[in-house]
Amino acid sequence: MIDRAGATVFDRLVGQAEAVTTLRRAAAAAAVQLAASRALGGAGGDHAPGIVGHSTPQDPPLPHQAQVEGGAMTHAWLFTGPPGSGRSVAARALAAALQCADGTGCGQCPGCHTTLAGTHADVQLVVPEGLSIPVGQMRELVLRAASTPTGGRWQVLLIEDADRLTEAAGNALLKAVEEPSPRTVFLLCTPSLHPDDIAVTIRSRCRVVALRQPPAAAVASLLQTRDAVPADVAAWAAAAAQGHVGRARRLAADPAARQRREAVLGVPRRLTGVGACFDAASALIDAAETEAAAAAAETDPAERAELETALGAGGTGRGAAGAIRGAAGQLKELERRQKSRATRTQRDALDRALVDLAGFYRDVLAVQFGAPVPPIHTDTAEMVGAAASRWSAESTLRRVEAVLACREAIELNVKPRIAVEAMMLALWRG
Repeated sequence: MIDRAGATVFDRLVGQAEAVTTLRRAAAAAAVQLAASRALGGAGGDHAPGIVGHSTPQDPPLPHQAQVEGGAMTHAWLFTGPPGSGRSVAARALAAALQCADGTGCGQCPGCHTTLAGTHADVQLVVPEGLSIPVGQMRELVLRAASTPTGGRWQVLLIEDADRLTEAAGNALLKAVEEPSPRTVFLLCTPSLHPDDIAVTIRSRCRVVALRQPPAAAVASLLQTRDAVPADVAAWAAAAAQGHVGRARRLAADPAARQRREAVLGVPRRLTGVGACFDAASALIDAAETEAAAAAAETDPAERAELETALGAGGTGRGAAGAIRGAAGQLKELERRQKSRATRTQRDALDRALVDLAGFYRDVLAVQFGAPVPPIHTDTAEMVGAAASRWSAESTLRRVEAVLACREAIELNVKPRIAVEAMMLALWRG
């Protein structure tokens, strides 16, 4: 939430000046459209505006059409960028600005507050808990997004991980994007424009906002001003997180996150033989499973208790026992979703470890080539120097490739333990 006086929702974006300019103009254009439609619709303001380029035949032309087109507001947006670049932050900021009372994303009005908190009635927020977004969920969301906004502004469907849409879910979304309701806006977030991340047919109907990895200095500055992190800790966390704002914040504030990182960076010196490789792989997998189990322990029991209460658990009236027996299917579905979420949490934790490991080998390679770039892991200089003098540059590059290949294999649903064991053997051999 924005707390500083005069700050707006767009100030949440770090190191993305060009994207912020684009989004501010779009929000201003949307405000012009809304005001024009209300003027045409009379005091009741019931006329639904069509977004430029996608208006329906019955929509009358809006005043200030040139200004609206200059702002380039459209009904579908696609936010891309590397992890930590702020894809979902940018999408939420635009959603808040669309619901803002004055159309600027002031960060102070109820529209901004509820959108950023995820409680706005006209903003449907999709944050996948499992490995994918199923077609049933997407159809339900698309149907809700097509309804008239209760607040009189816009209906927004924001999908934070659109790359997790199943093929059928993607087709359901495509139909809605092709034939949008006049006051519905789609905001999609994906890592890239590659067809593996987003269907070409959906991409072609969206305006793309490409985000970049924020500079470490910008992330460090944010940690200092927003979270009161000491300057030296902020600089270290920003560099270690490789520009990932959320991860930098965790490293700065969570001792357990720092301990997990230290264990991962100690892997290269522990690879002394085949047995050590398998031990290191088991340790990495076990750490990811432990992190996932801890996250599940915080959320799963409360979710189950809440569902059981909603289904009548503890009731004593007529039919209460029968209602609980009939709820077995819903409880089983909850367990399925929780299991899928645990798998995703485990894989995300493992991927963070692999990114740290790749960063170590990148630092070794930078030293070997004398590259004029700052290190990612500033606290491993001694170990990096020793590795740089012991390995050849070719073997270091092979190690980087082994880590990247492991990440790709896990993304393709290779069993994580098998992929990590193969990686550890490759790292040992060089």
